[in-house]
Amino acid sequence: MTEKRYDELVKELSPKSPILRDCLQAFAVGGAICVLGQIFVNWYTALGLEKEDAGTLASMTLVALSALLTGLSLYDDLAKYAGAGTLVPITGFANSIAAPAVEFKTEGFVLGVGAKMFTIAGPVIVYGLSASVVYGFVYWIWSFMG
Repeated sequence: MTEKRYDELVKELSPKSPILRDCLQAFAVGGAICVLGQIFVNWYTALGLEKEDAGTLASMTLVALSALLTGLSLYDDLAKYAGAGTLVPITGFANSIAAPAVEFKTEGFVLGVGAKMFTIAGPVIVYGLSASVVYGFVYWIWSFMG
């Protein structure tokens, strides 16, 4: 079988992706997560917190909810429906840390949860931090030139 024939066969047998529906679902769920975050900010502000403190507490609440839903195996169901919509940075990051911890808990707290918890989130932290250093350095240089 030639490579061209193989590619044609794969294209023929692969299920068609309903891209418009997937995009709308991702947009709706991602937007709903953001709206929920804003509801928390407004609620915490109404309770008397400063706006910055309310934002911090809202972020912490979203992380806790994401970890809880991951532990209850509900976040995966939401992700199957919403796709990239669940990758809203704070909830997706919390899920990427909690999911391996839940998956490897049978291996113990040290070699299971502790060792595997950052298998997904670790590279995100490393490259995110590295990129921020590079961008900060470029910005610092740029500020002297302009």
